[in-house]
Amino acid sequence: MYLNCMKHLVKEEQYQKTKAIVVKFGEPGGTGELLQKKLLERSEKTYNWVYDYWLEDMYLNQRLALPVNSNPAMVFPKQNFKDRKDSLRFAAHLITGVLEYKERIDTRVLPVDFARGQLAGTPLCMKQYYRLFNTYRLPGHKRDTLIIHKPGSTEQEHIIVACKNQFFVLDLVVNKKKLKEMDILTQLEKIVKMAENSEERQPPFGLLTSDGRTEWAQAREVLIKDSVNRESLAVIEKCLCVLCLDNPSGMEVGDTSRALLMLHGGGHEKMGANRWYDKPMQFIVGEDGVCGTVCEHSPFEGIVLVACTEYLMKFMTGSPSKMGRATSVSELPTPARLLWKTTPHIQDLLKASAERLQRLVRDLDMDVHKFEVYGKEFIKKQKMSPDAYIQVALQLAFYRCNGRLVSTYESASIRRFHEGRVDNIRSATSEALAFVKAMTDEKASLSVSHFSYLVPQILGYSHYTVHHAITGLGIDNHLLGLREIAQELKMERPEIFTDETYVASNQFILSTSQVPTTVEMFCCYGPVVPNGYGCCYNPQSDHLLFSVTSFHGSTETCSAVFIKALDEGLVEMRDLCRKSNKPQSSAALAASKAVVNNQGAGSKLPSTLQKTGK
Repeated sequence: MYLNCMKHLVKEEQYQKTKAIVVKFGEPGGTGELLQKKLLERSEKTYNWVYDYWLEDMYLNQRLALPVNSNPAMVFPKQNFKDRKDSLRFAAHLITGVLEYKERIDTRVLPVDFARGQLAGTPLCMKQYYRLFNTYRLPGHKRDTLIIHKPGSTEQEHIIVACKNQFFVLDLVVNKKKLKEMDILTQLEKIVKMAENSEERQPPFGLLTSDGRTEWAQAREVLIKDSVNRESLAVIEKCLCVLCLDNPSGMEVGDTSRALLMLHGGGHEKMGANRWYDKPMQFIVGEDGVCGTVCEHSPFEGIVLVACTEYLMKFMTGSPSKMGRATSVSELPTPARLLWKTTPHIQDLLKASAERLQRLVRDLDMDVHKFEVYGKEFIKKQKMSPDAYIQVALQLAFYRCNGRLVSTYESASIRRFHEGRVDNIRSATSEALAFVKAMTDEKASLSVSHFSYLVPQILGYSHYTVHHAITGLGIDNHLLGLREIAQELKMERPEIFTDETYVASNQFILSTSQVPTTVEMFCCYGPVVPNGYGCCYNPQSDHLLFSVTSFHGSTETCSAVFIKALDEGLVEMRDLCRKSNKPQSSAALAASKAVVNNQGAGSKLPSTLQKTGK
């Protein structure tokens, strides 16, 4: 499967070299067989043999800064606040919803998720939900640590409120009574007033969390030498979530600008220091109506984030605010401002973090685009999977921009397994290459024969999704397991993992994810390599929403150019579907079948599909 995934993405000479390495690796009694045996032994001792390997490789070992590079954001609908108090009412209502949702998690009354679509009805592991509010990513010099607090811990009876780059503790339980919504609003009003006091203003320590992980770990070591800083860090690290009360950004409010503010806050000159990026759930409420959440990604996947935020959005609209209806806790204590002890060295660290964040902000090229020609209902009428169809469109756009296909990442949930996270659907298939070449090289004579390239790509993609990636039979996690077990055995890294093809297979120049929502909001994230694209898409009934990111520093990418190619490709694919639905002459149908039957060994339909004749 690995060879099939990579054959058409590397030069023939390189492929033959890789093939020889793979054959040697898989010989009876060879290295592969030994590692597989050890992996099987590991699987007997663990609930999930790949989870720890995957978590470290995907997140904890990564040294890049969390904003843009790792933390995704969910952008809420634009709010029309009349004034600052109106935004605080919204924030208090939101936190009330958060507390209600967390109680459902802690008491285990959250309904179990079941798979939808392909393999529908399979119960899914719920552990990711239990990590939404009780985890924290602690920076390390070489590897971060995911701290997990006990659910319902009394240490987690507070949230952190960020306002004007200051951090405040909002206790949710006072005199053994939980705060009501009116109480939360009262406390938020106090915090805003306290933040205005310039005499007590502290340095913007949130900036340190925006830095590279090693840089932040080194800075944290300096901070904790002082007991005041140690105490402030401990309070933040144990909080339930962070609420960021943002000032108006001064930017023109559109989908793209709102997404940027969620991802990086606009840098230290705007809201970038009014964050604490290590905390998995940060809710952002801007006075100008720009709201959403930015998440530290290591504890959970996007689908869990969607479930949580959709619950909150429905709570906000369906559950009326309870201001003044319940008895408030009397004599609420003043929220505590977190204090920091600084030195000239720490000031230098803050300045360096600010500069690096600003460089990241300037480098990010984002384009949030609503394709309104048609949506997923049209695709379904063609009897095609909307996800597979959009993946083909992304391949077509990339090919037209770059004249080649590259290793593509699309996450596939493996929550059918205990502690299951994701494997990778490698959508840059040989069938995709045949299709995009035909669509590009023979564009002038668009005909039903092009449709015959599209059909096997859609079917092949669906087959790989159902029978491999989401059922635990994908190649990426398995190869990762073999690689990591070799390291544990202190073996010299096998050649299959040092080979140029394997390196290329893990350079995801096109990183994609479908994050569908049932309410009006969208997800976004940054590219995972310097010369790559991040593409998050949200298929709706009558439109398709794309959030495309790249870096200005790369001469190989441009988000606007990619979007333009994507738009054009989606229109041509629609026209192709319409042409194919018209009655064809017997000669045209014969030609169409011939194209499918003669695509070559690398482009065959899966054998199960060939046998059924579908």
